[in-house]
Amino acid sequence: MGSGRVVVVGSVNVDLVVVAPRLPGPGETVTGGDVARHHGGKGGNQAVAAARLGAAVAFVGAVGRDDFGDAARAALDAEGIDTRHLATVDRPTGVALVVVDERAENLIAVAPGANGAVTPAAAVSALAALAVGPGDVILACREIPSAAVAAALAAARAAGAATILNPAPADGLDPAVLDAASVVTPNEAELAVLAGPGDAGAAARRLLAAHPGVGSVVVTLGARGALLVARDAPPDAVPPAPVRPVDTTGAGDTFNGALAAALAAGRLLPVAVRRAVAAAGLSTTRPGARGGMPTAAELDAAGAGQGTPGAGQGTPGAGQGTPGAG
Repeated sequence: MGSGRVVVVGSVNVDLVVVAPRLPGPGETVTGGDVARHHGGKGGNQAVAAARLGAAVAFVGAVGRDDFGDAARAALDAEGIDTRHLATVDRPTGVALVVVDERAENLIAVAPGANGAVTPAAAVSALAALAVGPGDVILACREIPSAAVAAALAAARAAGAATILNPAPADGLDPAVLDAASVVTPNEAELAVLAGPGDAGAAARRLLAAHPGVGSVVVTLGARGALLVARDAPPDAVPPAPVRPVDTTGAGDTFNGALAAALAAGRLLPVAVRRAVAAAGLSTTRPGARGGMPTAAELDAAGAGQGTPGAGQGTPGAGQGTPGAG
């Protein structure tokens, strides 16, 4: 197994969550229960997911000079995450407003705040200070400025690290951001924005054709698992974990963090995808974006990543022979 690090370049938020009988429509008020406060942000969640699975994790981002920021930093520190490059800036810490219904579906609105202060220069400087290189996995999402994401991914790739882009949100994505990613991890809606509607496998192929630098596309399919589409290999459909969901908030972040942790540990991409699907499934069995994120022991107990190899799993190549290759 490898011993690379996971470096997350992304957002930190505080989540304010209300559970309601159903999700409101436009202009509608739905009365729910008491508000709950959780630590979140796609970047923060992904970092926690990777750390709980045993990866050495560093974080690059920003929080505000306020109580939310102090608490957010302390929460990451408590997970063993290196926060030396989590800057404190004169903007409010990011906040997400989350409504969850009785079927565990959710609606989320985000006020980015300090996340918008992450600059390309700061991101590149942080990666240089961390001396990222071969074996490391850099994971970035789009809740920070696109220019910072593009600069971080390009610098990491030039240093020989594997790069994962979680294109959330997917609208207005600069092609340079995609071109710097070894692996892209959209959900179906994000994939439709990036490559047009239709069959996920065909859309992923279009994305690969338009962006030669991308080695693989991993489409998360919610309750249907995931689809790995790599160059010159058949699509690999990964079935979902058999769980009873309570709260799907953070499942996608768990998937991305688990994927990065598995790749940093030296697992082949198809095996890493299976492990990530299982981790995401387990995360839905407890409330909160981070509340259900599993430990390595819990994931191993579920048999994650131990199943029959899928397409391209036994033979290196097509972006699957080395973690996040391509």
